[in-house]
Amino acid sequence: MTISIGDKLPAATFKTMTADGAKSISSDEIFAGKKVVLFAVPGAFTPTCSNNHLPGYVENHDAIIARGVDTIAVVSVNDVHVMGAWARFSGGEGKVQFLADGSGDFARAIGLDTDLSAAGMGLRSKRYSMIVEDGKVAQLNLEGAPGQAVDSGAARILEQL
Repeated sequence: MTISIGDKLPAATFKTMTADGAKSISSDEIFAGKKVVLFAVPGAFTPTCSNNHLPGYVENHDAIIARGVDTIAVVSVNDVHVMGAWARFSGGEGKVQFLADGSGDFARAIGLDTDLSAAGMGLRSKRYSMIVEDGKVAQLNLEGAPGQAVDSGAARILEQL
């Protein structure tokens, strides 16, 4: 079942890269008592994700935070080392929290997983964005067409904040 507005996010553990190496971080650490903009991409370093989706959040970081958001986070079904490299390479380090959902457990738990085996990518996350308030989904934007980041992009989130 796909998560909906008003639903509480399930408990999950992600990996994130820190100066001391890979670290596990729980969904409670990320979302409890906070207002978070979370967006998901099918894959780090892929064209739409790197060229269209992530840059909008990096460029609009200050405007999003100014509207009462505590954290902007991106999640992908990639390993923590790939997500750490993407953070450094993209210029998003320090502006966006990069969360690795390495086995796709979170994507499956919220019903937003997708099979991209035909493209050689296997299980991945659908492209989406959401505003999460104290662990509950306040807004949810599923991307309508593949290869685009319009419905789930930073401009859409700014309209909703």
